[in-house]
Amino acid sequence: QVQLVESGGGLVQPGGSLRLSCVASGSILRLNFMAWGRQAPGKERELVAAITGGGSTNYADSVKGRFTISRDAVKNTVSLQMNSLKPEDTAVYYCNARGIGRDIANFERWGQGTLVTVSS
Repeated sequence: QVQLVESGGGLVQPGGSLRLSCVASGSILRLNFMAWGRQAPGKERELVAAITGGGSTNYADSVKGRFTISRDAVKNTVSLQMNSLKPEDTAVYYCNARGIGRDIANFERWGQGTLVTVSS
């Protein structure tokens, strides 16, 4: 009953920028936590950025100073602004959300992902 859909992935040259968006839909009363994770080919999924309902953010060391996570509580969306992209940023990026549903006390969901390729 809760669904996350990512968008904004694509091909970009090193040093370029890209903005990812995630929209949460369904019987949602509140989103308390949203995050972005990524999985590169042959590697485990890792968390790169997170934001709480209060606006507190955390970033993986590898993206600090380059990525910015933001949210829109009214629209139930979270975005990831990615600047100064590097080839090692190439991965499928996934949206994660935790919150309170209309018919469930707590939930956690992952989206299906959007591919980001950084290459020249």
